[in-house]
Amino acid sequence: MIKLIEEMKTVAKTIAPDLIAQRRYLHAHPELSYHEEQTSKYVAKQLEGMGLQVQTGIGGFGLTAIIEGVNPSSRCVALRADMDALPILEANEVDYVSQNPGVMHACGHDVHTTCLIGAAHILVQTKHLWEGRVQLVFQPAEEVLPGGASLMIKDRVFASTNPSSIIGQHVYP
Repeated sequence: MIKLIEEMKTVAKTIAPDLIAQRRYLHAHPELSYHEEQTSKYVAKQLEGMGLQVQTGIGGFGLTAIIEGVNPSSRCVALRADMDALPILEANEVDYVSQNPGVMHACGHDVHTTCLIGAAHILVQTKHLWEGRVQLVFQPAEEVLPGGASLMIKDRVFASTNPSSIIGQHVYP
């Protein structure tokens, strides 16, 4: 376990600058619920760059990928992030301010998405040290009803994995 933690820390330090750039890119290119087309393509490209097979078009613009560790059939845990933004005009004065007038990542979904991309990097690079499978779930349309989660479930996002738990996060940006 100590070796796993140390290796995860090493990977995290290595990818941190790239994750900062990715979060800023996502922040600058927000998309409203049910319109996360470019965000979904961006995430898929990141995951495919790690060698993962990505399933897209789940519940709209949702996507998923599975990372297998040692003995992948032993268990599965899902990690979830939301991708949509809010209809808010951004007034921040930063170089990564929203490029979509009237749309902003005001509630941290750019951070959630980036953190899950970062977790994917860490899990892929340490998969020889942990057991089971991790399903990555990038959810669209969290901010509206019916939400993207219900649509992803309707599209059977967990049909092949049946995770024992689903872990999400919430940040206060």
